[in-house]
Amino acid sequence: MITVYGGTGFVGSTFCNMYEDTLVMPRNQRKPATDNILYLISTIDNYNIHTDITLDVETNLRVLCEVLDHCRKDSIVFNFISSWFVYGDSRLPAKESYECHPKGFYSITKKCAEDLLISFCRTYEVDYRIMRLCNVMGRGDSKSSAKKNALSFLIDKMKGDEDIDVYDAGTPIRDVMHVKDVCRAIRLVMDKGNLNEIYNIGSGQPTRIGDIISVAKQYLNSKSSIGSREAPRFHQICQTKDMWLDTTKLNNLGFEQQISIQQIIEELCTN
Repeated sequence: MITVYGGTGFVGSTFCNMYEDTLVMPRNQRKPATDNILYLISTIDNYNIHTDITLDVETNLRVLCEVLDHCRKDSIVFNFISSWFVYGDSRLPAKESYECHPKGFYSITKKCAEDLLISFCRTYEVDYRIMRLCNVMGRGDSKSSAKKNALSFLIDKMKGDEDIDVYDAGTPIRDVMHVKDVCRAIRLVMDKGNLNEIYNIGSGQPTRIGDIISVAKQYLNSKSSIGSREAPRFHQICQTKDMWLDTTKLNNLGFEQQISIQQIIEELCTN
């Protein structure tokens, strides 16, 4: 059985629905029920600095440490879900071995969480895996907004023929994959990935945000006007303009993406 922390979020709930050998931990429970752990507890964007400056630290670091306090035995395998955000401005496609330069509070605390986990595991001879996820898309993300999973948010606006703006004429690049493919990749790494390593989880393909929006507009036959504006100063400070991941290590485990970007867009466009 897999002890799942954060099993009610978008990725966590999808994973638990796909695999029966999962046990979701209650929100306030810190002690794991099994020695095989999948940890997804996290904030979701860089914007908490404006409203609750300690939230990223409390959620991404303090809660992790409280869980780790119950993991001081060498039989545990701690599978930690991280994010492409930890790379910051990086050479592309970003490889697991590249130096990270995270920029916002969310990004910085996610990288710090990785480092804390590695230090803890080395100290207590606990095994770990770290998985850095790409942009995860698919129907059912209840927290999609202009701040998180903005592509889904913009497509929803186009369903109602609302006018939208994209940053920098839609030129920013992302690595996009369907949530079910992401969960299949996570499971593959948990089952076959080397211990004490970092794995990128993604398609390994660069996709322009503007191209996704254009395909969605055509599919919807939307009357929305698509404008362009410069990314605001905060976005430039804390976000990364372009990102896609080197997925050689994941592919070497035998991973094959099953849901195309076209299918993702069509799903998001369907009510």
